[in-house]
Amino acid sequence: MPVTVIPVIISGGSGTRLWPLSTPDQPKQFHALGGEQTLIQQTALRLADAEGLSVAAPILICNYRHLDIARAQMAQIGCAPAAIVLEPFGRNTAAVAMTAALMAQALDPDALIVLMPSDHRVSDPAAFARAVTTAAAARDHIVLLGVKPTAPETGFGYIEVGAPLTGPVRAVARFVEKPDLAAAQAYMASGRYLWNAGVFLFSPKIMLEEMRRLAPQVAEAAEKALSRAQRSGEAIALDAEAFADCPSISLDYAVMEKTDRAAVAPLDAGWADIGSWSALWSEGTPDDLGNVVNGPVELLDATDCLVWSQGKTVGVIGLNDMIVVQTDDAVLVLPRSRAQDVKLLVERMKAKNDGTKGGGVNE
Repeated sequence: MPVTVIPVIISGGSGTRLWPLSTPDQPKQFHALGGEQTLIQQTALRLADAEGLSVAAPILICNYRHLDIARAQMAQIGCAPAAIVLEPFGRNTAAVAMTAALMAQALDPDALIVLMPSDHRVSDPAAFARAVTTAAAARDHIVLLGVKPTAPETGFGYIEVGAPLTGPVRAVARFVEKPDLAAAQAYMASGRYLWNAGVFLFSPKIMLEEMRRLAPQVAEAAEKALSRAQRSGEAIALDAEAFADCPSISLDYAVMEKTDRAAVAPLDAGWADIGSWSALWSEGTPDDLGNVVNGPVELLDATDCLVWSQGKTVGVIGLNDMIVVQTDDAVLVLPRSRAQDVKLLVERMKAKNDGTKGGGVNE
């Protein structure tokens, strides 16, 4: 019999490193960043045609302010979510996992949850489905999908693989947060490390057991917030007072680094984390001079640039390795090598309370 899975889509991120396109009211997952569909639409459809899996209607977990846009974008692709869980504010991925486990236990306790961020791209959905099927063989574990490094990336977390469990699924030896370049080069050369893709597969029962054992404050607060939630159709608004008591901690820190049930399965499906403008350049289709463009753009003697326009013609002359972004609200210009610093710029603008004219940087 095919394995039954419930896709749970995490859509709580604000995507500040993709400002000014990504804003609090419309963060990056609700934008089409290469292709016709938005990132959250791609995520919702990722397992739609999966062979060997019985795929239930997805659960979306997002900020309360994104209910309307989430509903609209799901309707555009003919996807009817089983539920849209609305967080009053972010409390990181441990709270998401606990909420997902409680929801799935009520819907189908024998199903497995596929917990997926909404801001990733996967170029080969069939290979992604095969990786999920492989991971499902270790259903008594909490399984992460790990990507073989293609470069010594310092912006990703890494997983050191341990002893074999079943087929290609391995125990997790340890987790490593974003390393420096020398460490990343060593990890890549060793062949023992995978990028942490942030995609989890687990049964509701095991997640609930481990969360209550290892992160009881998260478990208790999330359970209260869901039990006291306001429901309207498929929308479930978590109780703000109860949710405020939930520690803001990632699933990796809360559970995965402590449990003896952590496992990793290989993922080779053209995975990409669209977390910055430089990542968008890397994943784009370049012209003969290495430029990636979107919208009305005119280039003269420009090489290896990303130029993104939402409407007005943008002209670029004689620039190399630069990012130029124009939206209705703001213009951003920076070297590709400093793409990670966009987050710092947004934080500075928030501190100055100067976001109204700057593309909605204020919360």
